[in-house]
Amino acid sequence: MTDNQTFKDKVVVITGGSGGVGRATAWEFAKQGAKVVVLARGQEQLDGTKKEIEQYGGKALCIPTDVANPDAVEAAAEQAEREFGPIDVWINNAMNSVFAPFKEIKPEEFKRVTEVTYLGQVYGTMSALKRMLPRNKGVIIFVGSALAYRGIPLQSAYCGSKHGIQGLFDSLRTELMHDKTNVKICMVQLPAMNTTQFGWVLSKLPNKPRPMGKVYQPEVAAKAIVFAAANPRREVWVGYPTYEAIIGNKIAPWYADWVLSRTGFKGQQTNQKASPNRKNNVWEPVPEDRGAHGNFKDISHNKSFTLWAGMHRTAMRIAAGAAVIGLIALLGGNKD
Repeated sequence: MTDNQTFKDKVVVITGGSGGVGRATAWEFAKQGAKVVVLARGQEQLDGTKKEIEQYGGKALCIPTDVANPDAVEAAAEQAEREFGPIDVWINNAMNSVFAPFKEIKPEEFKRVTEVTYLGQVYGTMSALKRMLPRNKGVIIFVGSALAYRGIPLQSAYCGSKHGIQGLFDSLRTELMHDKTNVKICMVQLPAMNTTQFGWVLSKLPNKPRPMGKVYQPEVAAKAIVFAAANPRREVWVGYPTYEAIIGNKIAPWYADWVLSRTGFKGQQTNQKASPNRKNNVWEPVPEDRGAHGNFKDISHNKSFTLWAGMHRTAMRIAAGAAVIGLIALLGGNKD
């Protein structure tokens, strides 16, 4: 677990930290007095995030960065250490997506999503390790998704990128274990989140896009990421839908295929027609600040019992053991 001083004066870098999960995560670290470095493209969003970090008690450094550019990521890492000191935690969170059937996605669009969502995490990890390995300390968080294990229709580029991140994570983890380094990595797998991406994503669907299934507020993911930074287990799964998707796909992927082919198209669209003039942030940031939350507050959950249970595994094991002992005692007493 973490207390409210765990990351005091620690240097935390968050890519894609000016919106959605990244922005909410910046708040959580700021509440502990961390030095938060936010990498994102949009100046309006960066300015808003900087103000919030400082209001929550943290120090903020916001650097306009396109994570698809490795030189820009490296320059941002250099600036972060020059102004704030050695990086303690690096969070790979930046993402992009195209909502459309695969047959309607242009090669350059697919490439762009891959460069931001997958290669952005590659480049961030390279810059973080370059600094952490010589010091033999530090934590890198990969922000993943249930979609890293189970692809869904209409998000082939995003799902492919998250699958790639999972493979990268597995490979790198074994290398770090082999080298016996104290640099730790963890992957946080998220469910559907109520973030601004659904208002900014490039969509070729007839209706406005929406998160599918059970939806959580970004603060839930933020708490999981902060926990993972303090307790870098192999993975942290957030929300029951994540467990359902990952475990269910391992048991019966054919069933998931069948269900998603029937529900995945309608389930990712609202009943509202999309505007033909809708802005998107695939190539350039949308010049406005929408904060961290999307437009689905009414269906979003503020808590996750499965996340709480995962963060309190010892207590859950003790409770389970006590329940078993009590059941055995009850059954034994009935024999008399």
